[in-house]
Amino acid sequence: MPDRTFESRTDLLVEAVREHPAAVGFVLLGSAARSEAARRDEWSDHDFFVIAADGKGEEVRDVRSWLPDPERVVTVAREGAIGFAVLYDDGHLMEFAAATGAELGGATLVHHDVVIDEDGTLAALVESSGRRAADEPQPDPANDAALVLVKLMVGVGRARRGEVLSGGEMVRQWAVKHLVLAIRARVPTEVRDREAIDPARRFEAAYPQIAPRLAAALAAPVEEAARALHALARDVLEPGWEEFPSATADVVAARLGWASTT
Repeated sequence: MPDRTFESRTDLLVEAVREHPAAVGFVLLGSAARSEAARRDEWSDHDFFVIAADGKGEEVRDVRSWLPDPERVVTVAREGAIGFAVLYDDGHLMEFAAATGAELGGATLVHHDVVIDEDGTLAALVESSGRRAADEPQPDPANDAALVLVKLMVGVGRARRGEVLSGGEMVRQWAVKHLVLAIRARVPTEVRDREAIDPARRFEAAYPQIAPRLAAALAAPVEEAARALHALARDVLEPGWEEFPSATADVVAARLGWASTT
């Protein structure tokens, strides 16, 4: 079978959803959206939602019965009650939710193209997503910066206790999440492509001078990584910013026995 192009896979998906008797909606997400084609590269996968008519969710979740090229599917992995990760034999990945509108009620749509919307479910979802975005609290980089420091301390404490896995997760995942949020809120960038769902996406393009240092920290053992992130937070965020939690940074360094990074 010849290799599929990204667009040919999209066409087959649209056709499959249109022909499914229980499906009433289809929306392409992220770089899979045709309006976002410029963001694609060789690693881009297909992200989408398939919307089922009320009471028909299980029918669209029988994904092997309607996905294109089923003979080339290597694995179908479930992610929660309505999510799927489907891998093809050429390495192409499809990540999607198959659900009724009610089951998908908490979803937020950004960087998307609505392709099929027979019952208006997706139009309502788009509208409610906009309202939720407007109602969300404003970014609080000072709060994020404080959380970075606290989570670094907790992570190192766990690692010293012998909980290296849990400590590493606290440092590399949770502290980094808040650090990225604080940097995006405080450090100007010429890159306007903001990632509303995952601020870590395309961070390297937005902050080419900061990202290598962050990546180097993450590659280190837990405590070394935490100490490097502590220093990075102070170097990048603290100068000229009165709201930076300097006292918190000092207390964390003292509690962990680190020399001052100021």
